[in-house]
Amino acid sequence: MKFKMIHECYNVLDLDRSLKFYEEALGLTERRRMEAPDGSFILCFIGSEVGDFELELTWLRDHKEPYDIGEGEFHLAFEPDDFAAAHEKHKAMGCICFENTALGVYFIEDPDGYWLEIVPKH
Repeated sequence: MKFKMIHECYNVLDLDRSLKFYEEALGLTERRRMEAPDGSFILCFIGSEVGDFELELTWLRDHKEPYDIGEGEFHLAFEPDDFAAAHEKHKAMGCICFENTALGVYFIEDPDGYWLEIVPKH
């Protein structure tokens, strides 16, 4: 039996702010969304032009406090086609939160505190 990874879910406080960040920082755009009939939640699936994997952004109407995302050790990784240009873009956006020059990678932080690893092509 084989399993294909299809999406990861991040809970967000401000869906519009998160959609703007992910589009500007990583080029991820909305593919589809599901909304509760009573307005209590929105599931928004975003992805890139390459690959099928999606990030599900979940907004919960009644959740007002920042989410506890643990110690920030889990993350998604992205491989840009131009690592140097991506680094400059993220530096200009002010969203780089950690750089590991020994490994040649860096991390950006989204509006809710999730870390996203940016890795060069291997």
